[in-house]
Amino acid sequence: MKISTQILFDRASEQMSMIQNKLADSQAQLAQGKQLLKPSDSPDQAAVIQRMKSVMSRQESYKNSLNTLNSRLQNEDTTLKSATSLLVRAKEIAVQAANDTLAPVNRKALASELQGVRDQLLSLANAKDNNGNFLFSGSRSKNPAFSTSGPGQTPLYQGDQTRMTVMVGDQRTIPINRTGTDAFVSLTRTTGEGKDKKSEGVSFFKVMDDLIGGINNSSQAGMQRGVVEMTDLLNGLTLAHADIGTDMNVVDQQTSVVEDTILNLKSNLSTVEDLDYAAAITKMNQQMLSLEAAQSSFSKMAQLTLFNYLK
Repeated sequence: MKISTQILFDRASEQMSMIQNKLADSQAQLAQGKQLLKPSDSPDQAAVIQRMKSVMSRQESYKNSLNTLNSRLQNEDTTLKSATSLLVRAKEIAVQAANDTLAPVNRKALASELQGVRDQLLSLANAKDNNGNFLFSGSRSKNPAFSTSGPGQTPLYQGDQTRMTVMVGDQRTIPINRTGTDAFVSLTRTTGEGKDKKSEGVSFFKVMDDLIGGINNSSQAGMQRGVVEMTDLLNGLTLAHADIGTDMNVVDQQTSVVEDTILNLKSNLSTVEDLDYAAAITKMNQQMLSLEAAQSSFSKMAQLTLFNYLK
């Protein structure tokens, strides 16, 4: 079998080209800091990387939802904390006004103060979150939770009872809103006696307006009833505030779970995807030496001719 000079040149050229391609890949890996330059280099590894990135993206979405939910809960917490303080003052006014020794003029002054407290509570009931949505309107978040049909009318709840939920985990959802009647509760009021006895639902602000009217008119029955009903309103508001605290604890716990999951995913993804620089540099140096050796060998081989042999 005869090996021509052309074959030797072709083989040497192929060998140097192959080494140069591998060296170029190594340099590209170092530039990008990644093991894979394209999925075809290792389809199985590329599929694992893509799957892990998809899971991590979903976890990041859960984390964003939890941050949004936590911000909303903080707004609710602040609002109900202020509302609770106002309602405590309203109860104090009711107890003070029910004192038999108090003069009507003094009761009117207390009624005026209670009217101010009621108006502040209405403002809090119609509070908005950071996105401009009403906190306590249910799914009707673009409309005020409580509004009146005209001047001098008692505000009525205009929202709905829908509790919307948000995904915060693969198998976990948390309510993202609270209805107005959950926080600013309605009561059942019993009136009459015997056959005339009946029960009716009375809204939060109707209770306050009736109490204001009772104080203005120095009605002992209205004031005494108001003291009892203010206690019930305060209990309802306190319970709603406690529920918010529970929800905030749940959000904190779930946030920790999601953050730990993201951290583990990043660590595992780094192992599969990121480049080991020390090993890559060593490999590149070996390829450079191989290329230099191939080039040197080719240079010497190119000088070998029959005339050199005859010399």
